Amino acid sequence: MTPAGFSTPLIHRQWLTGTVVELHFQCPDGFRFEPGQRLRICHDALERDYSLASAPGDPELRLVVRVFPGGRVSTYLSRVEIGQPISFYGPMGYFVYRESPRTAVFVATGTGVAPFLSMCRMGVSGFICLHGAKDRAGLLYAAEFEKQAARYVPCLSRGADAGSRDFAGRVTDYLGGSLAPGDYDFYLCGHQEMIRDAFQIIDERFEQAHVHSEVFY
Repeated sequence: MTPAGFSTPLIHRQWLTGTVVELHFQCPDGFRFEPGQRLRICHDALERDYSLASAPGDPELRLVVRVFPGGRVSTYLSRVEIGQPISFYGPMGYFVYRESPRTAVFVATGTGVAPFLSMCRMGVSGFICLHGAKDRAGLLYAAEFEKQAARYVPCLSRGADAGSRDFAGRVTDYLGGSLAPGDYDFYLCGHQEMIRDAFQIIDERFEQAHVHSEVFY
């Protein structure tokens, strides 16, 4: 199906870090999506895809956007005035949660947490969550994941504090040596380098696993 076009106003903006902003838009009449899907925002002849962080049926559509220096669409979104409409197409994508007898392992870095938030807010629970960031300040929405996960593992590339239960290393380091053998469904969302490395590790250590991925460039 061809994604439908919509226009909707910004109703709230909240900065989560110095470079990451959460945006709330009014959910347009007739817009339906599955957790994990994304929408495509159009601005100044440019198009960018963003995963939805809200649950289906919520009155607001939430996006988690990293603002890049020189990024024309992300900068535009960070400065849109409250009440101003934006145009988008959607829903798009097939990165959706699938019920399975295998344990789900969510692997997220950066704003790649967004589709997993949508899944959690729909009620998905009992998964293992490997959450990658440079330090604890970058663990976006950690409390929500801890509440829903059977096991929540912060993976900090700059190292963990002494005495903490955080893992000192990247999510791929944890996958490569600390995740116990098992029957898993892996859901990977983040930068392409992480997903590339994770695929290689999964192929070597978890041959029977099912893998779903969404790349954030």
